[in-house]
Amino acid sequence: MSRDLNDYERRILDNVRNHGCHINYVADPEGEQPPFGYSVGFPETIGQPEVIVFGLSSELIAAMINAIYRQCRDGLQMEDGLVVSDLLAGHDCVLERVASSNIIPDYFNSAMWFRRHTTGEAMDAAYQIVWPGAQDGLFPWDENASDQVRALQPPLSSESFKA
Repeated sequence: MSRDLNDYERRILDNVRNHGCHINYVADPEGEQPPFGYSVGFPETIGQPEVIVFGLSSELIAAMINAIYRQCRDGLQMEDGLVVSDLLAGHDCVLERVASSNIIPDYFNSAMWFRRHTTGEAMDAAYQIVWPGAQDGLFPWDENASDQVRALQPPLSSESFKA
């Protein structure tokens, strides 16, 4: 016997149906972990994996996720290492495939629920959108990248970002 959906679950379903995706933003109240946001619904609406972005404001993360949603809807095929423009003003971003060991409720709870609820399947793929430092344009894997750029973007692709 299945239970009734709660208001939050209904809102996710409504957002995916009406807007193509739902965006979940997560912030540590203690401020010890970087905030992050992720998509819910990409596999069902645009046939692509979910995405996750760390370390930026909820507004900026939402804008980036909505921008990649539109690009995918218009034909972009996400792949590991792909450089994507027009997600962050003045800078390209890079997609990194999330390791299956990191597709966990800590990072993708609502997306995992949505996938199980709508298809009966487990979520099995996602990409992390990695951004460079605003001043120097360096990514976390670049030799002289700032400690802040590294600290705000935990690598979900593997133990550390590719060098």
